Amino acid sequence: MKKLLTVLALGAAFASGNVLAWGNDGHRAVGAIADQLLKGSAAQAQMAALLLPGESLEKIANWPDCVKGTYCGPQSPEMLAYVAANPKHSEYHYTDIPFQNAHYHDHDVGSADDDIVQTLKQAILVLQGKDDAASNPHQFTKRQALILITHLVGDIHQPLHVGAAYVGKDGSFVVPATQAQIDGMAIFDARGGNNLLLDDARMTALSSAVIPAPLPADEGEAKAPAYPKSPTKPLHSYWDSTVVDYAMRRLSTRTPQQFARTVIASQPAVSGNSGDPVTWPYQWADASLAASKVAYADVVAGPATQQTSRKGEVYNVWALTVPDNYPVPSSALAKQQLIEGGYHLAALLQAIWPQ
Repeated sequence: MKKLLTVLALGAAFASGNVLAWGNDGHRAVGAIADQLLKGSAAQAQMAALLLPGESLEKIANWPDCVKGTYCGPQSPEMLAYVAANPKHSEYHYTDIPFQNAHYHDHDVGSADDDIVQTLKQAILVLQGKDDAASNPHQFTKRQALILITHLVGDIHQPLHVGAAYVGKDGSFVVPATQAQIDGMAIFDARGGNNLLLDDARMTALSSAVIPAPLPADEGEAKAPAYPKSPTKPLHSYWDSTVVDYAMRRLSTRTPQQFARTVIASQPAVSGNSGDPVTWPYQWADASLAASKVAYADVVAGPATQQTSRKGEVYNVWALTVPDNYPVPSSALAKQQLIEGGYHLAALLQAIWPQ
């Protein structure tokens, strides 16, 4: 996930585990959907050759986020070797295309050689057995490619991991024509929504009126530790984890597997993909750009204020105002994007390993 720049929000995010894009449960839900859809398939047999005993797509789904620190536990030798070989691995998870755009194109403003679309392309080619030194500069192994695909297919369906907001001096959302225009004087990079701050108390009050209360914990289940909360929550963090919680609560589910079983049983309508699977990340990015327009609909940024990071960096943040019913459409969109992610992950692996 993109680096959280708000100091209080950063501390709260690490304390609660919300440093993982889509959140721990969101990524596991995408993996769990694909696991259930792939049962008995040729793809499942191929996956088994790359997974360790006891692993599944659900269980490896957060691996690329866990390597960013020790909040998932001590890093394994495999994780340490991956980090050493991939110094830019944190950049694999997103791209920063202006959310107003309709399409992702190579070398567009906000795109990068190591962004999520390009990394997915490389990993898909590896599993297809079509990679070479030019197409796989990071020398991903097939196991690494499967792990990355499982995680990044989830990430690319999170709207703010594709559609980015750029803010003009007057607080309006603007579309920079060139990368050079994003100068921090006339046009500011909102860091994927991390510098756009929601009033957490207001959002809690809004959600309490329209989102069902959490289901009671199972008997004997350990309670999550309580940490001091920041008064604000980055919009990116809201979309990474809060809406996943809301989506699960609206379905009366508590775990990723319950969520997966419930949505599969509903026989959801899911968009299809066409052409060579290596082109599918472009299709997913375009769909996520469309979703990001919903995420930013009627969202208004207030005047810029400045904060200072732990490293002494001074940066702008903007207080956001969102519609009173925002938890409803945002959680509905999150539910659909999680479903799309799970179904697209299964379809991709079946296309790579049809028999």
